[in-house]
Amino acid sequence: MTPLRGRIGGKSTTREPIIQEPVASEPNVTQDFETSDSEPEATRRDADVAESSRANRGWWDRNADEYQVEHGTFLGDDRFVWGPEGLDEVEAELLGPAEQLKGKDVLEIGAGAAQCSRWLAEQGARPVALDLSHRQLQHSLRIGGSFPLICADAGALPFADASFDLACSAYGALPFVADPVLVLSEVRRVLRPGGRFVFSVTHPIRWAFPDEPGPEGLSVSASYFDRTPYVEQDDNGRAVYVEHHRTVGDRVRDIVAAGFRLVDLVEPEWPAWNTSEWGGWSPLRGNLIPGSAIFVCERD
Repeated sequence: MTPLRGRIGGKSTTREPIIQEPVASEPNVTQDFETSDSEPEATRRDADVAESSRANRGWWDRNADEYQVEHGTFLGDDRFVWGPEGLDEVEAELLGPAEQLKGKDVLEIGAGAAQCSRWLAEQGARPVALDLSHRQLQHSLRIGGSFPLICADAGALPFADASFDLACSAYGALPFVADPVLVLSEVRRVLRPGGRFVFSVTHPIRWAFPDEPGPEGLSVSASYFDRTPYVEQDDNGRAVYVEHHRTVGDRVRDIVAAGFRLVDLVEPEWPAWNTSEWGGWSPLRGNLIPGSAIFVCERD
């Protein structure tokens, strides 16, 4: 699979951008694997919570520079884009009308360079941008912004209960975690009653097709029901990148199990203006099969 967006202390009250580092005693925070110069081997095998977190932290730290160079123009510095199709929150309003975001406390999970948080701040919201990757957050510092940056694992959010009005994640965290219910439960915990969480992921149907933008990516090559994670590993068999597959039904059950109510499932169509390719996403495939799934959830 081609990754889109990879996206630990208390909530900061300062308006200056900071990077708050994790402490050694927190769960799922371990030293990154050393990697060789050889290309990693792609395989399908099990990968637990700790291995997935460790591998993906290292992958995004190593690849953040290239990612921002390659995709920074499309993402912009202060746009809120839900996926490669280019669906913009300005038009989608999945978090609500822009004029109603003013004064809202919003948590962005898997923020990358915090482009979405920067847009939220421009609407008058009070965003907090969280990412597993320290290097991704350094790119947020490079771009600038007056909101807190938190380096933390989405499975152990460092915030008090009911700290936020809204939460969002544009291809951040959920595609890469072994226990999505843990992450969803943590998000629900830090949301206030009535709070909304909107997250986008690779559309589950894509796992049945090769990750190719051309005609070769239009023929089914694997079982949609095979939940075995996609793993890239080094010469010693240690994972350096992990992505997890959930069917649409799995995602719905995960959302319900975490205590959310699913209020919408958006499958963006490929717009005529978007002629770009992004990994396995392309106009050819986008006009035939969905590439992204956006889940709109609310805490009662």
